[in-house]
Amino acid sequence: MTTTTNGAAGDLAAAIDQPLSQRKLPRWAPWGSLAVAVVLSLAVLLPGGTSKGAVAVLAALLHLVVIGVASGVREGSRKAKDRLVTALVTIAFLVAMVPLVSVVWTVVDNGRHRLDADFFTMSMFRIVGEGGGALHAIWGTIIITLIATVISVPIGLMTAVYLVEYGAGSRLARAITFLVDVMTGIPSIVAGLAVAALFALVSGPGTKLGIMGAIALAILMVPTVVRSTEEMLKLVPNDLREAAYALGVPKWRTVVKVVLRTSVSGIATGITLAVARVAGETAPLLITVGITTGSNFNPFEGRMATLPVYAFYQYTQPGVPAAAGTERAWTAALVLIALVMLLNLVARLISRFFAPKTGR
Repeated sequence: MTTTTNGAAGDLAAAIDQPLSQRKLPRWAPWGSLAVAVVLSLAVLLPGGTSKGAVAVLAALLHLVVIGVASGVREGSRKAKDRLVTALVTIAFLVAMVPLVSVVWTVVDNGRHRLDADFFTMSMFRIVGEGGGALHAIWGTIIITLIATVISVPIGLMTAVYLVEYGAGSRLARAITFLVDVMTGIPSIVAGLAVAALFALVSGPGTKLGIMGAIALAILMVPTVVRSTEEMLKLVPNDLREAAYALGVPKWRTVVKVVLRTSVSGIATGITLAVARVAGETAPLLITVGITTGSNFNPFEGRMATLPVYAFYQYTQPGVPAAAGTERAWTAALVLIALVMLLNLVARLISRFFAPKTGR
């Protein structure tokens, strides 16, 4: 018994005598390892005319080896594993960013040539070659997307409120959830075909209207609005609902004044992201709206131009000279990307502005 007690005391004393700080690599070690890996890769592969992609792959592998060995020798195996995983995650992030940066750079590089005042103040009416602009397409995109938002947001909001507040666990709620999941995965062209078939029965085949495109986009927006709103409503604590019920507040008023106001930040963000998602759809608008060279502000009469369809036709049917149409197509794509980025920025600002204040 005495021997066991003395051994435990010795182990405790040995643990206490351990230094509070362990040996660590300098903070610049990961960057130094990466620099060494890049230099070695360039020295080995670049003289032979190897592509930059092969140099990047070799540099990543050498960085993993160098940082892993250096950390293992200096900091131990546990810290070395941590640094290896951190390096792998960082490399995966950089690989994922390559296509995004490449697309943005390509669009900006090719679209900046026609980024002038004429592009935003002129349409393509009676213009075949050089010149012209996309004013009619910009207004068409704004009008159709706005109508789609007006149609889809109330439907999506009320559906999500029913799923969370009224029909939770019921057969109807489960069926609605299943259908929403199915609608989330349908190709966008299916929505356009469905709307075109519906209006062909009513107005005859070949009908193309702005309202048809708005309805097709609304069909694509509804699942996103439902899902985002549903998740935000589920995050509202039940204590808030019960406190309102205890004060005698009706359920509908509790939903409107307490639940929705608490989750308005996330709901607004989800709606804005849904708008950004459908703003660049091309396939359903090709079928339902078509294209026109002049401005049309009436979605219930005649064809309308939209930026995605405008870019498609300018690229596939550029006219003479072909370079002018190609430049207009790239600039339209650049404007569309800028609009989507602006909508995402608005979503961030809405989320921050309407977020519930937690401070006193």
